[in-house]
Amino acid sequence: MGSGAPTVTPPRLAGHRVAILMESDFVEHEISYYQQRFAEEGAEVVLLSRLWGQQSLTFTGQEYRAQITVDGDLETFTYDQLNHLSALVTPSGMVADRLRYSEDIERPAPALDLMRRAFRLPKLVKAFSCHGLMLVAAAPELVRNRAVTCHNNLVGDVRNMGALYVNQDIVVDGDLITGRTVGHCHLLARTVIDTLDPPPAAPDVRAEG
Repeated sequence: MGSGAPTVTPPRLAGHRVAILMESDFVEHEISYYQQRFAEEGAEVVLLSRLWGQQSLTFTGQEYRAQITVDGDLETFTYDQLNHLSALVTPSGMVADRLRYSEDIERPAPALDLMRRAFRLPKLVKAFSCHGLMLVAAAPELVRNRAVTCHNNLVGDVRNMGALYVNQDIVVDGDLITGRTVGHCHLLARTVIDTLDPPPAAPDVRAEG
């Protein structure tokens, strides 16, 4: 019996771009997991934040005070660039709360403007972990009547936004994926990957006769 070369499975996300929103008080192991896991599947991973006119900014993590430098500016991120993303991830920690800040209370935060444009693209997967849905609190129409999960502390907020809270660790509603806590980040990443590259259907093994 001949021994052929082993079959090499191509990366599932080759040609895809996944963006992760960033700010200080991010959860270090979550961000590093996303970077590694999506890259393992061949995706280009980009970090986006509000850079306030700077070329880059360095943000500090929540637990270990680890630092990450970001040079992707969400304020200058064009619609064409957004259209070339496959997924946009809002992580846990205080990222969403920091990014929803606006110095002018009569104007939406730039990150919310980005999210409004993202929700106009049904092929773009929007993923939120834990407290991430805080980012869209000022635009409840984005999640109204959509099935979501979130951290227990945010359940009242998402219900007030008109979203349909589901008591599960991961909830998928079309192009919207939500995870309950940072502890479920591996499930969130897997779900994003499976959504962008659906696994083959299991064969029908029902016995005949």
